[in-house]
Parts: sequence; structure tokens; C-alpha cells
Amino acid sequence: MRVLSARSPIALAAAAALGTTAMSTAPTTASAAKTSGTYVAGDFHNHTTCSDGSISMQKLVKKSTDKTDTPWGLDWFVQAGHGGSGNRNCTLAEDASLATPAYSLVFSGSGALQGPTTTWQNTNPPVQPKGLVSGTAPNQNMWRWQSIQEFQYPLLEYLARLRDKPMFVGVESVVAGHEHSSMSVITGQMPLSIDSGNLPTSKGYTALGNATALAQWEYCFDRNDTDTSRGNTAVGSGVGNNWTCAVPGSLNSGDPSWNTTAQKLIPAGGTGTGERGHQKTVEGIRWMAQNHPNASYYVPAHLERAGPFNPNGNNGFNIEHLRNFNNAGPAIAFGFETQPGHGASSDRGEYAVNRNSINGVPVDSVGGTTYGGTGVYGAQIGGVWDALLGEGRNWWFFASSDWHNRGSFGPDDRRTTQDFYPGEYQRTYVMARNGGDPKLRPQTIVDGLRTGNAFAASGQLIDRLGFVACASYPGPAARTNAAVEAIAVAAATRNTDTDVAGCAAMGEKLVVRRGAEIVVSIVVRDPSGTNYAPYTFNNPSLAQVGIQQPLNTPVLDHVDVIRGMVSGYKQPGSADYAGQWPNTWRVNPDLNTVPAAAKNLTAGILRTFNSATWTSVANNPEYKVMTFRVPAVSASQYLRLRGSNLPPSVPWETDANGNPMLDLYTNASDPTQLKIPCSVAGTNVPANGTTYTGTAINGCPNHLQTVNGQKYLSYDVAAWADLWFYSNPIYVEVAGSTIVAGVK
Repeated sequence: MRVLSARSPIALAAAAALGTTAMSTAPTTASAAKTSGTYVAGDFHNHTTCSDGSISMQKLVKKSTDKTDTPWGLDWFVQAGHGGSGNRNCTLAEDASLATPAYSLVFSGSGALQGPTTTWQNTNPPVQPKGLVSGTAPNQNMWRWQSIQEFQYPLLEYLARLRDKPMFVGVESVVAGHEHSSMSVITGQMPLSIDSGNLPTSKGYTALGNATALAQWEYCFDRNDTDTSRGNTAVGSGVGNNWTCAVPGSLNSGDPSWNTTAQKLIPAGGTGTGERGHQKTVEGIRWMAQNHPNASYYVPAHLERAGPFNPNGNNGFNIEHLRNFNNAGPAIAFGFETQPGHGASSDRGEYAVNRNSINGVPVDSVGGTTYGGTGVYGAQIGGVWDALLGEGRNWWFFASSDWHNRGSFGPDDRRTTQDFYPGEYQRTYVMARNGGDPKLRPQTIVDGLRTGNAFAASGQLIDRLGFVACASYPGPAARTNAAVEAIAVAAATRNTDTDVAGCAAMGEKLVVRRGAEIVVSIVVRDPSGTNYAPYTFNNPSLAQVGIQQPLNTPVLDHVDVIRGMVSGYKQPGSADYAGQWPNTWRVNPDLNTVPAAAKNLTAGILRTFNSATWTSVANNPEYKVMTFRVPAVSASQYLRLRGSNLPPSVPWETDANGNPMLDLYTNASDPTQLKIPCSVAGTNVPANGTTYTGTAINGCPNHLQTVNGQKYLSYDVAAWADLWFYSNPIYVEVAGSTIVAGVK
């Protein structure tokens, strides 16, 4: 089923139809000097055996940051497993290749190696969980607050020093009233003092910093943390953290959900669970805003996966919940992870038809599935993301790996039927303004995420982006296309952004007088050579339309410029503030069925560039250059980008306008829906039972879903075949029109 075309007359004529609101401030084209920085690639959502992952902290850090054994090594990394509890000791290494002087291998009394699936209490020597302990010894669970505070943070600080990499600890919170969210509080983590001093040469490491603030948030606000000890050795002991989760200005002990012993909200189950849980989650954002306003972030993860919001359970997110989060902490809840991990799963992103039951009724993930690997909230032009941007909110697009395991393969195999490692397939590129500091810091990364000066790409489709919008007026203030193009070329080739008066980059707004021309220049690098796919045979999706292109050497086909108009914030309680994405979307993808609160019909494709309309940087054909003008602007608006390796009208992948189609046709979970055959035999197709660590599989692998003897595009091959990038927007605020209130 194709998604609704975005090239509608309504979308393209929106500028003339919108009303305006008064603006009290005078427009300016000046820009404050920016601290210099570069775009750096990272991942903030992944798992070890401290939650439900399959490998140790040491192995995940190596796989994610190493640039030799695993060449996709990231520039920055956040280790963020689920909140709640777990019984496995993720600080124990798998083998001698991961051992270090401070964290050597651990053996049992009988001499057996104790790896990361060993329980805390079976570790030599035993580790005793604190608080209100659950389970039966020697397999009792440790609360995540304790594992973060006492074990994970010290190890990650040590590895950050050892590898000289910017890393910190986060959490994939199990969200009260909803499903999951990627978050962190970085206060105390990776202090400047770790730059100096000698690393230990024998077993043991004493951390110089701490993750106590993050541990407290997890205790206070994670739905899975039902401990009532206040972060102490035992309930009522008074020995330990003695935390209270009170938020100044809130009801706290006056709230019916308040538990006096625990000093936190513990909402009751049953009717109203979701509503009570949502209020607790909003309190968690308020706590961050009041206690750690510049040192925290809260980004809902794979937010379409669990279906729509359930007022009587813990399921998904509707648009009103995202608005509530952003209202409570605009510098903390500033985006969503709508390009989920689990990209090689039998249901891409683990989004599925009838994934959950709400009130006894089977319910799809919102949208039914992903669309080119992105959830419908981010993928559908004119949908939820555009509705939020149409208010002028700071609400940004992010991607993650959600690493857990390789499915039917071992962790060292290059094939996967479940997850990609952080950086291997998806990555978020963020502008990190470290100025004269030679090192990236956690604060630098969090600040970069907050600004929205970031883009996400899958399969190494692009790895550089210069995206600039500049104002031009008649006379001395006129700008030529060539002048703005030079700014964008410099930004892309230097891997930075612009600091030119009267120009703006992603996550910024350009304030102009009515009637200004906006000169927009886009420069992307489509890197030559191979990406990190282990497959060298031709892309089966492109083969359908006669394009012979190996999976490991993708080529950017086109870039879409998407524009929407800004009409201002919607107010809580108004008729257009709340609304659920329709459960019928999978079979009837029609924006007419979407409530007004969750759509922006002014959004549409403004321009499309491809090899026929872009140019290349002289002597460097990897860089594609696209420049155009938006004439005589009269209303506030935004521009954002997306691009793909797939042209329009690729059967079962893209519609006639280049929009991604739903991924049901490459999901192995329902073989009856599979449409794209994979028929290349190849001479190097390793057996499933072996461990393959190379990069030269030249035929359709044996793990693909097979129907009547025919292999079909599915699992990791389907992901490598279908690549996309998304940029965050540039806002244009026009004098006398709507103020873009959420963005500086």
C-alpha cells in the first residue's frame, strides 16, 4: 500500500493561504559568533547484559568505537540499556582480547571463565544487590540505579580514558504510561580530571567522576524501577543515597500516586494507568529541567512501535504527549528517535501488524510498520513531525541502533537477522562545538543534540552535509547563488557549519523582512568506495528497475527539499492539541483520516534534485551541490531534507513521488507479503552455521526468507538495499508573520 502523495496542490500553495500573527520584535540578519565545531557520528541507544543485551560493556564499546577491527567506529558513544533491574554482570569480559589491567578476566573458584552472562551473585567475589531485592539467590536482580552508580559508570569512565573516546552512560527508560525513551543526565560524568593522571596497571579502578544524578533519575522515574529503598542498602536502612524524588512546585506527597516510603510516585495500575503514568513521566522531565537543565535529554525511542497511547496501559505516544514533554522541558525533551534500530529484524524496527492488544483488540504498531526504516511519525510528509515543526517547536529527528544481538548469528558475524552494531548501519551526526578543546565532552554532545544541528543517515548513504539558508535583499544586501553555494561547499568539505551573518543552518532560524528572497544551498558527500555491508552483489530492489548497483557501494539517487509553514504553538486543551494517528493507516494511508492535531497539510516537496540537476564540487565529485531561491517570502516556514539510494517508482519500495512505501514487503515475519526476489547465486555464500567476519559475500545469503525455493529480500539485506537520510530543519521567521518561538 502506497503512502499518500505529498505533492498536493494544498501543500504547494500553502504559503498563500496561511494567516499571520503580529511579531513584536524587529527582524535582524545578524548572528552571534558561534564556537567552532565539527559534525561527529554517534549512537545513544544500545544494550549490554546489564539489561537485555547479549554482550559485555567492553565488547560493545570495542565494536562501537574501534576503527580497525570494526571500521565503522563512532566518534562518540552513549551506553544506554533499559531501566529497571537485571541479574547479569555486564562488566565481565568475554575473552582475553577484551581484558585490561584494571578489568582483567574473572574466573570462578574452579577456574572457569566468568563472562558477562554470569549473575552478580555468582561473580567471584559475589556482588550483593541493594534495595528491595527481588529474585532468589544466587540469581537476584540488581536495580539499575546500583549497577549504573557502582559498576557501569566506573567501567565506562575507565574505557573512555583508555580509548580516549567521548563516552557516557544513559538509559533507555521504560516509560510510565508509554513504552521507551532514550535519556541521560550527564552531571558528574567524565570530569576534566580524567584527562590527567595515570591509568592503573593492576586490577581495580576508582572513578574520578560519577553518574549519581542519572542513577537517581532512574530510581525516581523509570516505570520498571519499583524499588522503594530510596537508593539505600535496604528499605528503611537509611544507609546509602537517601534520595527523594520530589519536584519543587509539584504536588509530591499530595499526589495520590506518592509513596512515602519510596519518596516517589508509584502510580496504581488498572483503569487510568496510562494517564497516571504520563503524569509521572512529565514530572521526570520537570525534575531534569529544575535540577539539571543543561545536562540532560529525553528522546522518546521507536515511539510508534507499541501502538497508540493507551489510557489504561503502557503503550505508545500520541502527539499531545510529545507536546506535553516539550512544554515541560523544551531544552530536554527536544526530539524523537523515529528512525528506530533493529533494522535487520524480521519486522524492520520490530514494528509489526497486530503487535499489541489494547483493551482486548489487536493493534498495529502506529503506521503498521516502518517506511524505509523510519516510523510513520517521521516518514510521512505532512504527519506528526511536520505538525510539530509547523508550530515552530524545537523537535528534532534522531536515529539509533538499539543493539541487542545478531539474531540467528553470533556477535562477531557480519550477517544479522536482528540488529546492527552502533555505527554499523545507522548513525546520528551532530554538530559538536568543542572550540579550542581538543577533546569532545559529554556536554558538547548533549548541547549539539539540543540544538538540532544534526542529521541521520543509514548505510553510509551520505556522511557530510552542508545545509545553509541565507537572506537576500535588493541592493547592497543582495546575495548571489554562487556566494551562498560557496558557504555550503566550505561547510561540507570542512565538516562544519556556517557562521555568516544573515545565514542559518539546521536547528536555527533565519529572521528576515517580508519580501526577502531566501537562497538555499545544499552540499552532500556521497562517499566513494564501499560501505559496511558484507554483501557485494547487486541491490535486488534496484535490479527491478534495471539499475545494477552493488549493495556495498550505494549511490545517492536524489534529495528532496520539504517545506512546511509555521502557524504557532497549539495550546493544551484546544481542539487541535491532541489526536491519535489512525489505526487504519496501514490499509488506508490517507491524511484525511488523521486528526488536525497530528498533521500539517502545508508540508510538501518543494524541490527534488538528482544527477540531472545537481552539480559537483570541482575536483571532488563525491560532493553534490544543489542551490535554489525561495522568492518573496511572506510567511514563516521551515525547510528540511531527505534523500535515498532508491529512485521513485521502485516496486514495493517507493511510490511515484519517491516516498518510502511500508516495509511489509521485505519483512520476513510474513512470507506471504514478500515481493522482491533475491536470485544471485554467488561463489562465496557462507553457511549459516559458520561465523563469517569478511566483507565479500557475493550471492544472496542463506538466511534470507525462502518461499517455494525462492529467496526473497529480507532481514539485513533488505536494510542495506533501502537507504535514507534525513536532515533537521532550518526555520525562516518573517517579520509580521508567526514567531518561531521554540528556536533561537
